[in-house]
Amino acid sequence: MLFAAEPLAPTLDSARRVLKQYYGYDTFRPMQEDIIQNILGGQDTVVLMPTGGGKSICFQVPAVVREGVCVVVSPLIALMKDQVEALKANGIQAAYINSSIGSSEQNNIAADCLNGYLKLLYVSPEKLLSEGFMTFLKRVKLSMFAIDEAHCISSWGHDFRPEYTQLRVLREQFPQVPIIALTATADRLTQRDIQQQLRLREPRVFLSSFDRPNLNLIVRPGQDRINGILEFLERHQGEAGIIYCLSRKQCETLTQKIQAKGIKAGYYHAGLTPNQRGAVQEAFLKDDVQVIVATIAFGMGIDKSNVRWVIHYNLPKNIEGYYQEIGRAGRDGSPATAVLFYSFGDVMSLRDMLTKENPSLTQLNLTKLERMQQFAEAASCRRKILLNYFGETLTQDCGNCDICRNPPTTFDGTELAQKALSAVVRGREKLSINLLIDVLRGMRNQAVLSAGLDQIKTYGAGRDLPYLDWYSYIHQMLNDGLLYIAYEEGYALKITDLGRQVLQGQRPVSMKKFQPAEKAEKAPRGRKAQSAPAAAPATREAQLFEALRTLRKRIADEQGVPPYVIFTDSTLQEMAVERPVNRTAMLAISGVGMKKFETYGEAFIREVLAHGGNPAALDEDEDAAPLAGLDPDDPGAPRAPRKREVNTEAGGTIDTTYQLHRLGLSVEAIAERRALAVSTVQTHLTNCYAKGLDLRIEEFLKPEELAEIQTAQAQLGGSPMLRDLFDHLREKYDYFKLRLALMYFKKLRGE
Repeated sequence: MLFAAEPLAPTLDSARRVLKQYYGYDTFRPMQEDIIQNILGGQDTVVLMPTGGGKSICFQVPAVVREGVCVVVSPLIALMKDQVEALKANGIQAAYINSSIGSSEQNNIAADCLNGYLKLLYVSPEKLLSEGFMTFLKRVKLSMFAIDEAHCISSWGHDFRPEYTQLRVLREQFPQVPIIALTATADRLTQRDIQQQLRLREPRVFLSSFDRPNLNLIVRPGQDRINGILEFLERHQGEAGIIYCLSRKQCETLTQKIQAKGIKAGYYHAGLTPNQRGAVQEAFLKDDVQVIVATIAFGMGIDKSNVRWVIHYNLPKNIEGYYQEIGRAGRDGSPATAVLFYSFGDVMSLRDMLTKENPSLTQLNLTKLERMQQFAEAASCRRKILLNYFGETLTQDCGNCDICRNPPTTFDGTELAQKALSAVVRGREKLSINLLIDVLRGMRNQAVLSAGLDQIKTYGAGRDLPYLDWYSYIHQMLNDGLLYIAYEEGYALKITDLGRQVLQGQRPVSMKKFQPAEKAEKAPRGRKAQSAPAAAPATREAQLFEALRTLRKRIADEQGVPPYVIFTDSTLQEMAVERPVNRTAMLAISGVGMKKFETYGEAFIREVLAHGGNPAALDEDEDAAPLAGLDPDDPGAPRAPRKREVNTEAGGTIDTTYQLHRLGLSVEAIAERRALAVSTVQTHLTNCYAKGLDLRIEEFLKPEELAEIQTAQAQLGGSPMLRDLFDHLREKYDYFKLRLALMYFKKLRGE
């Protein structure tokens, strides 16, 4: 009964202690601290933050700090299960109640709530509103209500759920309990509707940046998408990913083709039984399946942090859904990829589907689809388009989308446009896009010949250009307002007033030169793109990272939880770089809290020691032994590296290194003089620099090297991990130089 016996003061200091003790993080992410302070003050709060941006911590930390139980309303069983498992792994008492829980277990959970043992209780909206549950809640000391996926409450949102609209009863039944509404996807209209539907009282709205700079955005033509996907998987072996398809049949067919290539894959759609869907999802979460091929029924709220890519086989219905789905990649902040295959055929299929789905919302849904189509056809920075949709402005191109990396060149497209416009007019404005292209290219198929289109003056006027070129240019003309599509007339192209001005030579047209997507992305240097098993990692860090991943998987399987519940990939990457071999060093790793250290610390330190450990960490820790409990006389135990030098010098061993540096000795000379490894001396110097001591930076980094590293940092965006910089720069600079460079840039910015 830790929480009942030791209540915490509802202050920011308490929140920071909770963050470190239970989550293993030293500082909050941007905006989290302001949100938590508002919640601790008992105020209604609206949080709009992208998937992977840290929404959960915004209500979980205050729930631990405030007295009482936080009731979290969540739409999916999988989401509840994932978050509760993660909370328990961190040492926080949490539970969920839904249809998968028996009556006996529900009674035990209810007793824990009444006794003040639980801090967070997850429920579905149906359970929350069920008979008797409201009466039960009135007996419980409540700290707050957290409404996750709050966009579901709004009919203007992309995922409207009627049962969510009844949540307004919370304000009526519990007028003094603050309500926190959280979502990753809501435009301005949906944001306002959330506040009104929940009857929030003067809520403070926190709109975080929707920018996910670690996501590499790519759109590719829809032709030959199956082979495109198989080639992509060959280049991303061993990386977990999700492929979204429009239909169940597509899911099953594509899964079979992927499995035939020897890749572990499963499909997920509403046609499967709940047990079948649960088994597939569980296998994916536990890293037993690498690829999930699914309809949009899969993935909402999935907390799997190491999804490295998301592919859309078809165009999504709207930008909100697309953004939410790609947000399931790269939740750990490491680089991830989002690939969208696009064809106009998808647009036609979706228009038919949306027209039949909900007639009262047809116009709204079609408008959202058009915005999605414009994104797919864009010839400018895709991230700017996404952020603009959510009311955020990006002042410069992102540098991490296909358009930014391969910007189109422009040319005078007036004559080309006039050919197309003339064909539209001479075809009496009855031609679809494909038929117009056939006419321009002089094709002799039944559709062209039966309509007599081979007799018009512009027949064959564009036979010098291939199909994809014309496809691109006609879509640019649509985006520029020269043409529009009459959906009600079989998707016939109509010329606008602006188009007539161009046709009559009254207005010039600038077009972006069509450049086909590369057949395959270039594999990074040092990484072989082949279907055979990948070669052993070349670097010590990569070898240790794989060993730590294997250990994590073994522990996770033993405990029956997903591997990321033990530690995220980013935490393991930091371990691989820092090589912690003692309590102090391990607790300094981001994502290692006290509970996880007590549960897993010894096993992971043993693994680090088995791969050589970190001599510098042994020098710096006040405890000579790397970990209590490791028997130095046990011949089966990994041996810790023996300390080369006893710390008896005034100011300590690090200070001695620094004094020798000030005397002008090189790193190699200091290492030789002190009988230390070069890496140990480098670690000493980076620690000195981090503490504000001056170093002769020019001795380690030339101006052109600093410039190259700074450019790489900007290209990756945000605060990239050292490993990401190391890979991005093709292993050109070691971690010592990279650490120094990043510290140098921070000092320049005054941070």
